[in-house]
Amino acid sequence: MSLKPVIGITLDSDVGGSYSRYPWYAIRYNYVNAVIDAGGVPLLLPYAYDLLEEYVNRIDGLLIPGGFFDICPSHYGEEISHESVKTNPERTNFEFAMTRRIKEQGKPLLGICGGMQLMNVIFGGSLIQHIPAEVENALAHEQPNPRHEAGHDIDVVEGTLLHRIAESQIQVAVNSAHHQAIRQVAPGFIVNARACDGVIEGIELSDQGQFALGLQWHPEFHISEVDKSIFNHFIQAAKK
Repeated sequence: MSLKPVIGITLDSDVGGSYSRYPWYAIRYNYVNAVIDAGGVPLLLPYAYDLLEEYVNRIDGLLIPGGFFDICPSHYGEEISHESVKTNPERTNFEFAMTRRIKEQGKPLLGICGGMQLMNVIFGGSLIQHIPAEVENALAHEQPNPRHEAGHDIDVVEGTLLHRIAESQIQVAVNSAHHQAIRQVAPGFIVNARACDGVIEGIELSDQGQFALGLQWHPEFHISEVDKSIFNHFIQAAKK
């Protein structure tokens, strides 16, 4: 019997606050459950640089979740331009290191929301720091309704990995929980989805020999069959 693929999941963290007065790690149930439901074994990854190579060698794929923070604009050559930008250097630096090594190894990558933005910045792209300040007639990308409901539709680009995962659907309903977005796409990546206001909703490697998929929405909520299919394809890629 073949072993199930092990999927590393980076963690959110804080020095103290709502969960505990002391430093803590956290991850939402549905990230972990989405991996389990698709046939993977989740391995949660504390920020231990002395274990980084051990992590890289043991996992078969990496999931980079979202979080209530932003990547410091200095990583893409800018200064903070809006008061809404909040950073988490400890998490960002560890995720940078893990993501680079996993891509070098050719192992599957799935970046969700801020995880997609991180993938884009690591490999040379840039971000819009605050959508309402820069995108004219922008949708409500921080949707007012609950995250387990759809916020808006996306248009999927034909011929992409995402298009195949969506079984050739051109329009998909997604949830939305972000105030930043991709401005310049990283070299080697292509856009696979946009919202009707032009905001980039997904990216992937142009060379589809490696599974590297970034999504601006949160498919771990499984609000559509496409969301479930994303995790199924990710786990299948990790089995190879």
